[in-house]
Amino acid sequence: MSGVAQRMAEGLRPVVGGELPVHLVAWDGSAAGPADAPRVVLNSPRALSRVFWHPGELGAAQAYVAGEIDVEGDLTAALDHVHTVAGERGLAGIRPSPAVAAALLRLIRDVRMPPSAPPSQARVRGRLHTKFRDRLAISHHYDLSNEFYALLLDDSMAYSCAYWRSADPAYTLADAQRDKLQLVLDKLGLVPGMTLLDVGCGWGSLSLYAAERGIRVTGVTIAAEQAAWIREQVQLRGLEETMEVRLQDYREVTGPSGVGQFDAVASIEMGEHVGRRNYPTYAATLRRAVRPGGRVLIQQMSRRGRHPGGGPFIESFIAPDMHMRPVGETVALLEDAGLEVRDVHALREHYVRTVDAWLATFEENFERIVDLVGEEVARVWRLYLVGGRLAFRDRRMGVDQLLAVRPGPHTVAPVRTW
Repeated sequence: MSGVAQRMAEGLRPVVGGELPVHLVAWDGSAAGPADAPRVVLNSPRALSRVFWHPGELGAAQAYVAGEIDVEGDLTAALDHVHTVAGERGLAGIRPSPAVAAALLRLIRDVRMPPSAPPSQARVRGRLHTKFRDRLAISHHYDLSNEFYALLLDDSMAYSCAYWRSADPAYTLADAQRDKLQLVLDKLGLVPGMTLLDVGCGWGSLSLYAAERGIRVTGVTIAAEQAAWIREQVQLRGLEETMEVRLQDYREVTGPSGVGQFDAVASIEMGEHVGRRNYPTYAATLRRAVRPGGRVLIQQMSRRGRHPGGGPFIESFIAPDMHMRPVGETVALLEDAGLEVRDVHALREHYVRTVDAWLATFEENFERIVDLVGEEVARVWRLYLVGGRLAFRDRRMGVDQLLAVRPGPHTVAPVRTW
């Protein structure tokens, strides 16, 4: 009698368009698929149960983070290979037939109830994009621990796409993040003595960089761990007179009317989290906060097609309630809010290099990360970083800097220097 792997290979043949694209090893020791293909190990029937109850990406991701599926060797190469084979065979969107599902059932010992979601899966509640639910969603991702992010990011703690000005191997992620922060200040036209509102300020990389250059900064975040880290940095760097950080929702930044008090406003990779319906409120908040003629810079990820939240894995494990859209739709929303868009700067390729650098740091620190957050969360993040890199490389996601002004006399030069 053939083993589990052989029966799976035969049952999945109609789904995958022929031979398995991977070398599959099952819990009973059986194997199937090309010997030179990426090696995938099924450690438990529970992995199949997850895929049965959650066909596609979510079930496979749950099984991987729970350790019920292992991918031996380079995860990036394995996912890239499977994606390439799927494209060559035209497999996008194909779902298992009832016959395939029945064959899968015969390999699973207990399918009466779906397996419990892994502990690392997000659990948010309440009405979508209320302040309460947004705090839960942001806390799930950003309050993992400051120590964890310090093991992933460079010393600036910038958790956003860098700006790579050089291909020299001596030019590091820290250099690219510094150049991104300076690029933002240059685009905003900020000089010492001017004021900046940093909406969704993260761990304060932009806010601290600007404050150290004589700009008066107000940073806003709803992540408690981030606010605590920034306040410590403000004291350590002696910036109490030039910078404050508020643990505050963006909807509480300004009142419903009045002239904006800030010379410039920045929001770096925060707009993805406000939701589809709330984006007009977000854009209007940025406009109200800046003085007439003042500049607004938004750095934001973009996405076309299905899954504006990034897909079932991202939405379930990383960034619940996130919403991305094509960059053109964001431009229209900013214009609808009364801002004049002056520049759109695509940075997609820069994100590939940024994630490459994060992945290298992550793998160097993997054992320390496991000790800190546990193997399951570490597996979540490995899958997240690898998948994100491929999404930017393959143009399924983009990232852009959008520079706008609030109508009024402004100083954006007709000839750009950036």
